[in-house]
Amino acid sequence: MKYIKGTFKKYIYKSDSGFTVGLIRIKEVNDEDMEDYVNKTITFSGNFPDLNLEDNYIFYGEGVKHPKYGFQYSVSSFDRVKPEEKDGIIEFLCSDLFNGIGEKTAKKIVDTLGDNTLDLIVEDKNNLLLVPNLKQKKIDDIYNTLMKYNESHNTIVFLTNLGFSMKDSLNIYNKYKSNTIQNMEYNIYMLADDIDNINFEKVDEIAKKLNYDEADERRIEASIIYIMKKLSFEHGDTYSNKEDIINNTLRFLNIDKDIEMNLINLNKEGKIIIENDKYYLVDMYQAEKNIADIMYYLSNEKEEKKIDIDKYIEGLENTNDIKYNEQQIDAIKKAINKNALIITGGPGTGKTTIIKAIVDIYKEVHHYTYDDLESRIALLAPTGRAAKRISESTLLKASTIHRFLKWNKDTNEFSINEYNKDFSEFIIVDEVSMIDVTLFDALLKGLTKNIKIILVGDYNQLPSVREGQLLKDLIESEVIDTVHLDMLYRQNENSYIVSLAHEIKNNDLSLEFLNKKDDYAFISTPSPLIKQNVIEIIKKAINKGFSTKDIQVLAPMYKGVNGIDNLNVELQRILNPSSIEKKEIQYGEVIYRENDKVLQLTNMPDDNVYNGDIGFISMIKTSHESSSKKNEIYVDFDGNVVKYEPKDFINIKHGYAISIHKSQGSEFKMVIMPMDNAYKRMLYKKLVYTGITRAKQSLILVGDSQAFSFAVANDHEMLRKTSLKEFLQNKIV
Repeated sequence: MKYIKGTFKKYIYKSDSGFTVGLIRIKEVNDEDMEDYVNKTITFSGNFPDLNLEDNYIFYGEGVKHPKYGFQYSVSSFDRVKPEEKDGIIEFLCSDLFNGIGEKTAKKIVDTLGDNTLDLIVEDKNNLLLVPNLKQKKIDDIYNTLMKYNESHNTIVFLTNLGFSMKDSLNIYNKYKSNTIQNMEYNIYMLADDIDNINFEKVDEIAKKLNYDEADERRIEASIIYIMKKLSFEHGDTYSNKEDIINNTLRFLNIDKDIEMNLINLNKEGKIIIENDKYYLVDMYQAEKNIADIMYYLSNEKEEKKIDIDKYIEGLENTNDIKYNEQQIDAIKKAINKNALIITGGPGTGKTTIIKAIVDIYKEVHHYTYDDLESRIALLAPTGRAAKRISESTLLKASTIHRFLKWNKDTNEFSINEYNKDFSEFIIVDEVSMIDVTLFDALLKGLTKNIKIILVGDYNQLPSVREGQLLKDLIESEVIDTVHLDMLYRQNENSYIVSLAHEIKNNDLSLEFLNKKDDYAFISTPSPLIKQNVIEIIKKAINKGFSTKDIQVLAPMYKGVNGIDNLNVELQRILNPSSIEKKEIQYGEVIYRENDKVLQLTNMPDDNVYNGDIGFISMIKTSHESSSKKNEIYVDFDGNVVKYEPKDFINIKHGYAISIHKSQGSEFKMVIMPMDNAYKRMLYKKLVYTGITRAKQSLILVGDSQAFSFAVANDHEMLRKTSLKEFLQNKIV
């Protein structure tokens, strides 16, 4: 393994979970790429227990270039280097680690016990009785300090021997410290609750080695929490029914036992909350409660003196040669004068136009410069593309919520939080339908109580991928003032995209959807020919001047002949065929090639790239030509080039065809949507509505008209079990 050896000099950053950035002065390396750093001090990062200043360590890992902080050594595991020679042992015993031991005493100890001084003390502290004139208290102090010094290393060895990774072992030790082994023996299942990224299944596998019984109460209660998390994640619910929890838990554990008392115990211990026969995970309950408390407070907080903004609206209309309708004027006035407002509407109703007007008038009313606005207004969205759209409209900086809250992916924590608030005075959040309750809860916690907040979104779009149905619950509670926009703006006589969206929303689909328009076509195609017709449509679009970036295929399913995975294989073959001029590498069954269109699957805020972003592979470096000696993929996200190493490849996939869920928050010049009867179990109104509203200039549906009609008529998407609406309404009773 590659390593560096040196002296720990300084902490730069250390989180509660043990993620550490610090400085090490290198004495020795076995990695030729690090040879130039010998006798130099460099930055390192990784997960550690407490490190002792001026102690020597071996760090195993590699040198990396952090996009924000520059070169540093990324540590995957480490060893503490014990002093071995007599002078080193004397220096060690004289260090600040051992209080009250001077050089004279240290030399006397080493002269008596020799080169094995430290091992002899650990083996039996009474060996120190051999040292002349050494008192019992000092013997005890030396022994206890040395045992504590060895403790973290021994504990981590214990954990790795059980089967935990080095990273997990460090996270566990940093949580429990000296109580780690004791806690493992008392209840190993507590790890699934206490440690991020260690799930029940991993703990259960290790518990079997420790001879835990399959019907052990600790195992049952841990599995209940696991099942509740699973049900929430899979269905988007914020609470579960007792029957669902019991049935799924017994099936998962494959036991026959009455576990109702376990639910009661978990409630008593504060690990779950039971209220009105609803069973909540604590974080879900607290998130919805906190959102209800803050949004109710803001909606009922006494407003400042109402500002007459008619003259400002008239000025904007004259300057921009625009005429706002009554709904838009109502939204603008309320946004300026109220502390909380929701603006909802479908495509073509002018939501983006209103955001710009609100920002412009707020600036004029308060006599702010654009520099003032940068520090006083925060424009936010859940995705990078949605944030970019607001920025282009308002000419102000916009951000993803994760970036605004300064999310640290290593610790999964937000630096902006209830203890370190942001001091913006006005927040506008777009695409709110995409936001889950825990993220919105985190946002509200990071804002001051005197904030003004405007939430903008489309009530008829899909809910968030994760738990809750934030926008729907807020609107349906009727507690937060809401402006509904339904007057259409952007369409000409022979355009149909916006009209189709409103027909779907109003459950009033006409046969017009079968007729070709300037911006729309439905191409009836039997299932076996859908894929081929999609390819032909794309070829014609490219001949007309559309680029691969402009065209997006959206589908509801990954599997099947006309599923996303199969479409991506075919579209890569047509749009970016293999060539000697383009490098390519294989990852699993997938071939990545220069110029490929790819989709980002996770948030990577340090690289300014987020879930749902689409980019193109600008360069590939194979392992024999890259400095890291690994395959590297460089993806260009609209000028932001991000490097991916093999450990990161799981974060991307081909983006020629993507899911409708992943398209939320994005817009594309041309959208092509296959409509296959094979998708039927996945086809419903909100899904197709969300898909077609992604199209800006051209929408082409390919497939079976009956499948499309079925989807539009299918209003029975899986209803989510949430309590935010109820919590809000209970406040006005």
